[in-house]
Amino acid sequence: VQLVESGGGEVQPGGSLRLSCVLSGDHFDYYPIGWFRQVPGKEREAVSYISNQSNETYYGDSVKGRFTISRDDAKSTAYLLMNNLKPEDTTVYYCAAGILVIDLKRKNDYDYWGQGAQVTIAV
Repeated sequence: VQLVESGGGEVQPGGSLRLSCVLSGDHFDYYPIGWFRQVPGKEREAVSYISNQSNETYYGDSVKGRFTISRDDAKSTAYLLMNNLKPEDTTVYYCAAGILVIDLKRKNDYDYWGQGAQVTIAV
């Protein structure tokens, strides 16, 4: 199984970006998907999550109301739409997939990870 992310870049504060995460090598609809981010020197933080059956979603407090997660099973792709971006959102974003995710915030519950996408909000 491989996850490939795209869509990172640099925007000004208040701008928007959409990250994509394509899964290959297995049935995408088997997997809940999580998005995490990691600032150097800190733990990887759960940003958002979408389940694979009920499309249940989760958002971290710092992104609630600004980010929207979605999935298109026909395209084996998950998306993270990020609006009203702030300088503190600058970091590397990772998508992750896990067959059995018990705690959506726990990175060890995920089996596969993307390579990371750099998001920079230029001040």
